[in-house]
Amino acid sequence: MNGTAGSLQLPWRRLGRSSARVSELGFGGAGIGNLYAALDETEAREAIREAWNLGIRWFDTAPHYGLGLSERRLGAELSGCPRSELVVSSKVGRLLVPHSAPGRDTEGFDVPADHVRVRDYSRDGVLRSIDDTLSRSGLDRLDLVMVHDPDDHWPEASTQAVPTLARLRDEGVVGAIGVGTNQSALAARFLRETDVDFAMIAGRYTLLEQGALDDALPAATETGRSIIVVGVFNSGLLASQEVPDDARYNYATAPPHLLSRAREIAAICKEHGTTLPAAAIAFPLRHPAVAAIAVGMRSAREVRRNVELYSAGVPHELWDALIDARLVRPQHDPPGKERSRAGT
Repeated sequence: MNGTAGSLQLPWRRLGRSSARVSELGFGGAGIGNLYAALDETEAREAIREAWNLGIRWFDTAPHYGLGLSERRLGAELSGCPRSELVVSSKVGRLLVPHSAPGRDTEGFDVPADHVRVRDYSRDGVLRSIDDTLSRSGLDRLDLVMVHDPDDHWPEASTQAVPTLARLRDEGVVGAIGVGTNQSALAARFLRETDVDFAMIAGRYTLLEQGALDDALPAATETGRSIIVVGVFNSGLLASQEVPDDARYNYATAPPHLLSRAREIAAICKEHGTTLPAAAIAFPLRHPAVAAIAVGMRSAREVRRNVELYSAGVPHELWDALIDARLVRPQHDPPGKERSRAGT
């Protein structure tokens, strides 16, 4: 695949003290793993192709996403891309074991239940998981590898998974290592107590909630590590200017008080000439510890929309207005740290 004349020149950000870098906007691969609903092969591959053509160079996936479907689709479509320009991240902690029971997957992905996820954060489990990912994707290497959702597995994840990944990084097999979690406090613990380069946090530092200001973001700043933010739309609640009654939050139907809060934020965005989803994309990147965001994209249309939202930026005055309305917690960038993009 080749970039087009309309492709972005995305900023690249280094992860912690590693030599690895990611494009500031990344392609989140859960959607092309049939999250919530099935997506046909053509649509999935068109989404990946459009992301590449518009300038996105970092693609994130995991064995968990569609029982390997996301990894297979990414690998197939990216096989023709210059490997030196491409960054692929995946995760360890869930091994996929063949399963003979009929039916569909029960963990949110519309795929046949032909495998079962088995948690394994051991050294052997980590090495097997990486080998399996390379086999499914057809890639020659992974640039970034994360310990995935180790919420109830701290002992094994911190003493076996992270040291195993650290050795692979130190040997040059992978570029950087991290942890991926929905819990900002757990991310902070990994940043402070283990040898990870970054933490990927889903949903805890967004326009709707900023709990990571209490733990993960200070930990990253103090240790010289980085944060990657995913779930910037909080599972869909912030994805549209007009917030629907059935909007999702944290993978479930949003409660009434959060619907109301999102609509208040949307109204202030409109007053300032922007939209709720544009502000949701811009917000996390204001913090100097945040290296990048990854946004889930299921179609070429969604890719174009998200790239347009990212490129548009929002007026600086919006943040003060949201803080004054007590809808966003105060967070002032140190001098010189504010990022500049078109429209900001």
